[in-house]
Amino acid sequence: LPTWWGLALPDRLPSPWLLLAVAIGAVAMRGAGCTVNDLADRRFDRQVARTRNRPLAAGRIGTRGALAFVAAQTAVGALVLLALNLPAALVAVASLPLIVTYPFMKRVTYWPQAFLGITFNWGVLVGHAAITGTLGLPALLLYAAGFFWTLGYDTLYAHQDKEDDALIGVKSTALLLGAATPRWLLGFYGLMLLLLAAAGASAGKGWLFYAALLPVAWLLLRQARALRLDQPADCLARFRANRDVGLAVFGALVLGSLG
Repeated sequence: LPTWWGLALPDRLPSPWLLLAVAIGAVAMRGAGCTVNDLADRRFDRQVARTRNRPLAAGRIGTRGALAFVAAQTAVGALVLLALNLPAALVAVASLPLIVTYPFMKRVTYWPQAFLGITFNWGVLVGHAAITGTLGLPALLLYAAGFFWTLGYDTLYAHQDKEDDALIGVKSTALLLGAATPRWLLGFYGLMLLLLAAAGASAGKGWLFYAALLPVAWLLLRQARALRLDQPADCLARFRANRDVGLAVFGALVLGSLG
């Protein structure tokens, strides 16, 4: 979804084939990152109720099998680079150190969600470069909006495991922010909306873009209202609702070009 945002940010509609290509590449590289994360965390995952049955943690897959899977996913991502121009391909390759480094952040900082925001929204820069061949202010503003979006939704996700994380020494914004999380969510999502509006203005989006941000704001507000932090199922449902947020932002960017 962030990669689609980047494609839709310039004042022209993206090619359906390019949308498909970057979607395949993003899913492949996200999968590679998740596999690296599970490799790094397999000993931690065995001690967390929600994750102890993951294939690596449970021993159903070994390290060699996981590394082979990472290689296969990375190969798919490399093939997708052929569909991109050179600037976009170089930007995409620059994300590899982030993908490998992210899993270790929860050991050293209570803000691993911030590092995830830096990593998972890199597709904004790839998508924008694929259309324009450059990285300008609109792309950087949209990337920053995605950063604060991730801070919010991954904090919700982290609240599922906070009790186990506290016992095994894993850090997260869920543990850091605690009961104040709803107020922080409003702050994160408020900054996201301001940065989305700034990115649209910088890119010359039409009035339809700003009108379409209203449903985005409503979807975000719903995540913070009546939040039950001690009920993992509630946190997971609100986390999953961000798929609709991402699609709504993409729709707003497309409408902004039509307007």
